[in-house]
Formats: sequence, C-alpha cells, structure tokens
Amino acid sequence: MSMTGRCRMAAFGLAVMTAACGASESQQAGEQVTPIKRAELPPNEFFPVELEATVDALVAEMNANPIQPMQMVVLLKELDGFFAPIATGANRAMGELGVTGNVLGPNTATENGPTSQELQNQQIRQAVADGAQGIGVSPFDTSNAAALDEAVANGAHVVTLDTDASASQRSLYVGSFHGDAGGTAATTLLSMLPPPPGTVLIHGNVTADWADGYARTQGAQGVLAAAGYTPLVSQAVFIGDDAFDVEWMRSQMVAADPPVVGMVGLFNISYRCVMAADAAGTPDLPIVAFDFDPRTVDFMRQGRIKATHTQRQYYEGYLVPYILYGIESIGLDATRTILRPLMEDGVSQVNVGIDVVPSDKIDDYNDFLASIGSIQ
Repeated sequence: MSMTGRCRMAAFGLAVMTAACGASESQQAGEQVTPIKRAELPPNEFFPVELEATVDALVAEMNANPIQPMQMVVLLKELDGFFAPIATGANRAMGELGVTGNVLGPNTATENGPTSQELQNQQIRQAVADGAQGIGVSPFDTSNAAALDEAVANGAHVVTLDTDASASQRSLYVGSFHGDAGGTAATTLLSMLPPPPGTVLIHGNVTADWADGYARTQGAQGVLAAAGYTPLVSQAVFIGDDAFDVEWMRSQMVAADPPVVGMVGLFNISYRCVMAADAAGTPDLPIVAFDFDPRTVDFMRQGRIKATHTQRQYYEGYLVPYILYGIESIGLDATRTILRPLMEDGVSQVNVGIDVVPSDKIDDYNDFLASIGSIQ
C-alpha cells in the first residue's frame, strides 16, 4: 500500500471512531442532535457517481425528518476474505448514521453441532430479542427464510445483501445483479476478439443449484451468442487445487470446434484461465476475469489477463445501514422511490453494479479502494 493509501486509511479510521463516539453520546441523551453527515471521498475515475448521488439524496430526505436513535445489526457469512470490505462499509455507515449496531459473522459450525445456517438463524432471533429495529443479512440459503419472516413479523426491518432470500418477507435486496455482471464481462471481451465464428470458453457454472453463479454464466452466454460466437461453459471446480480445473478446461479447449478465440472467467478463481490457455498451447488468447484475487492481479500485471470485473462489496455493506435507517425514518415506499435509479424492478432489488478494471488501471483502482478503506 502507498503512503497516500495509509494516510487515507488512518483518516478513515479516525472518522469512524469520531462518528461512533458521537453516536454513543447522543444516544445516552436519548436523541441524535446533529444531522447525518457523510465522509467525503477524494475524486477517482472509479467513484460510482450514480450510487453516491442516490445515497446523498436518501440522506437529504432523512435529514429533513426528525432524526432518532436506532439499533441494527448486519449478519455476514464471514468477516474476512470477500466479506471484509462489506464489514468495512457497514461499520462506516453505522458510524455516520450514529446508530447503535455491529457487524457479526456466524459462530463456527462443528461436526456434530448446528450448521452455519442454523447458527445464523439463532443470530437473527437473538437480534430481535435484543431489540434490533433493523437487520441486514447475507443469508446462506432458503433455510434462513423462516427466521427472516419471524423477524419481520416481530417488527424488524430486514434487508438482504450479497445473496438474496427472495421468498422471504425481506424488504429489499442489495448486491450485484449477476446476469448483468456476466453480460458486462462478456462485453468487455468482445472488443478483443477476432470476428466470428469462434468459440469463447466461459469458466462459469452450468447448474441452477447455485443461482448467482448460474445467472452470471447465462448473462455471459447471451451476450456472446448474440455477437455470433459459440459459448462453451467449463464448470468451475472450487474444491481442491488448480490442477483438475485447469485440465478440464484444457481438454474442452483442444476439442472445441470452431477453435477457442477467447476466455472469460466469472469467479475469483478466474486466474486459472491463463493456466488452461498455456496448457492448451494457446498463450496469446485474450482473457478477462472476475474479482481481485492476488493471482488474477499478478497475471494482469504480466498482460495475460486484460481486465477484471470486481463486485462492489464495500458498497453492499455501506448501503444496508442507510436503507434500514431510511425505512425506519421515512418509510419503505419513500426509501424505494429514492433508490429507484439503482433498481431495475423498482420494488425489491438494489443493484450496486460492478467495476471494470483494465490491466493498466490496477494501481488507480488500488488507490480508490484505499480511499474507501476497502483494500482487497
């Protein structure tokens, strides 16, 4: 991290601590005496203008109404790795809002004890028992829906993030629209391909059991097929080391007809596309990837991966407390109206979008992540 990045991180930490102290003092007095004020971010080409403007509009409307204390909790599958920037964003937002709240990961599941899903259900019920008026949840699967419905029935506002529980009574979902994200990745690759015909290998997901991965894959397939290419999906294998997954991609590539002219990886193990291209004897194939794994970044610096597509985890976490507070302060319908620029359906899904990071913009993107305290 650069010295500039470290300074920004220190400034961010001080701002959050100051906001949190202010929240504690005001809540001891029974009310929040100052309007909500967001921390300013330095300009950067990756600054999400529409998303930030939408949050500003939400804050302006909330500040026009009586400001009051609120208790909330954000429950994540983990607190490190992919979820660390989500926790950073949620903590920052709660500090700015002056609410009582925290971010929790699940207790560790044991072989003979409760599952991670059951532990999360316990956390949801405990949050309600503790008086939380707002609950943000990254649910594991449909087994969490009943606990979410119980929370809603007991008067809590519930917003899901990263993964959805659309069959539950949650008010809104905040995250990437995975079909759009896959389509964006394919669109990035199109400008690098020779004219069709040609096969494009997609390192994706072929079954609907994992809905988000399947939607992302379907999005990429649709864009490539519409452009005249033959999409070939290689099922990403997350269990074990790289070798099996790379060999499976290689075997499909050498058998492809028409020949493979490009590759798009849709998950954090996208760096394996480079290894598969080498194994197939086609090291010059254009490749685009997903997420910001250090190995993906290394291949980008080498010019082997031309661009990657990153989910805005920080903004997933940052938006949820603001939305929960908005629902409590100005109501769900008014909150939806303000969020509409980010909602394709206008009802229940808030799209944080994704960042497209070309290989020559790695350092600029790292500077942006440092400015929001979200180094990945």
